[in-house]
Amino acid sequence: MIKRALISVYDKSGLEKLAGYLNENKIEIISSGGTYQFLNEMGIAAKKVSEFTGAPEILGGRVKTLHPAIHAGILARADQLDELARLNLGVFDLVVVNLYPFEEVVDSGAELAEALENIDIGGPAMLRAAAKNFPRVTVVCSPSDYDGLIDEFKSNNGETTLEYRRKLAQKAFAKTSAYDNAISVYLAGRERLFTENRTLTFEKLNRLRYGENPHQQAALYIDPGYAFTSIPKAQVLSGKELSFNNIWDLEAALQMASDFDKPFAAVIKHTNPCGAAVGATLADAYAKALASDPLSAFGSIIALNRKVDMAAARMIHETEFIECVLAPDYDTDALELMKKKKNRRLLAVGNFKSPADNDLEIRAITGGALVQTRDKHQLSARDLTIVTKVKPTPAQIEDMLFGFQVVKHVKSNAVLICKDGATVGIGPGQTSRVDSSLIAARKAGERAKDAVAASDAFFPMPDGFEVLAKAGVKAVIQPGGSKGDSEVIAAADKFGVSMVFTGIRHFKH
Repeated sequence: MIKRALISVYDKSGLEKLAGYLNENKIEIISSGGTYQFLNEMGIAAKKVSEFTGAPEILGGRVKTLHPAIHAGILARADQLDELARLNLGVFDLVVVNLYPFEEVVDSGAELAEALENIDIGGPAMLRAAAKNFPRVTVVCSPSDYDGLIDEFKSNNGETTLEYRRKLAQKAFAKTSAYDNAISVYLAGRERLFTENRTLTFEKLNRLRYGENPHQQAALYIDPGYAFTSIPKAQVLSGKELSFNNIWDLEAALQMASDFDKPFAAVIKHTNPCGAAVGATLADAYAKALASDPLSAFGSIIALNRKVDMAAARMIHETEFIECVLAPDYDTDALELMKKKKNRRLLAVGNFKSPADNDLEIRAITGGALVQTRDKHQLSARDLTIVTKVKPTPAQIEDMLFGFQVVKHVKSNAVLICKDGATVGIGPGQTSRVDSSLIAARKAGERAKDAVAASDAFFPMPDGFEVLAKAGVKAVIQPGGSKGDSEVIAAADKFGVSMVFTGIRHFKH
């Protein structure tokens, strides 16, 4: 039977209910500092840690639970209780601890001194001690587990099962590991992108029905310390449960939508855009994006960078089959209309909060990970080098900059054709840049005439460019830097096409 509990918490949500239940069931409570004061104000009987240990809190509260009487009472195995009795030390059967909010304090911009004061020492020590001794001790590190703990008591006559204690112990070790990792990352400093050791800490949000395919198992996890806009933090306002593939496509949608300042829309399939556009309004942008490749839009993900108004909602609602829509938010009437398609998932991600410059992209590989900074490079007209006899017009330059920003989000090798702030043909992910050009030209058809093309990397020889020129493209933006640049430029001059080099590429593997 659980007879004595140690409670020391920063987050006191739900504590009155739990501690009240313990009181009602004659379980003695030992608590420290602010926790004792809170319980006292709630009329819940508790004894101070200092009374239990016989030692006062010192150093402004820095030392209160770091005492042999506390840790012996937690760590003693069932076969060591006689030794505690001989030493006149008490036993703890339940430890309820949550930690100082280090991550929240750091995210708010705290100075070093405040950050250091919010590094919890006694809390992790108690959690680890109790988790280590889970065969005898029940450890709770989150208010979200209080109701479950009460239910466990009720189901087991005031006790907890070994399997339940094991589950809570695992959660406690995961918590202290994540906490230490957050401190380590903070102390590494912003100037150190690639620390010698990197620990990834995620919390499971929910199991998914399956993975990429029905025979694969899957789950969605969240990084609780991630301060920027993300899919795991999005609100699902309507529709069926998200699938693994939905979430992966929505990640691509988020990256695209947050990369543009003007009203923007993209139609995405298998992480690639099959249409993207900017417009005077969100509805205008969506209409242009959908028109890029309406056949491929069937079963797509829609990415939007503005609050969805009724004009855009009507157009989206009338589109035959859309899996998901991602936007910062929705007008009330627009949301009500779009909810009528019961299976369509509607996500609100809030106002875009873009990752910091030192935010890292991590891709798992077998037995390790690749880590890099994100591709956040933005071009302006002054970054372009005109390399042909024919100079691009201001309108062509504007379209070239738009196209190069979109092609950044297309799997390499990638070539696209665009006109008037909208894609008209996209060739994604081919092993040959010629094939990508052929697909883009075929998708564009007659719309390629007098349009602009963008390539995510250089043309190694003229053949890929010539496909675009023969389709009617009149201006091309590409990184340059190939040994065959002179031949490609000569081909552009031959066809009377203007060409600019960017000096950077946008591979997306």
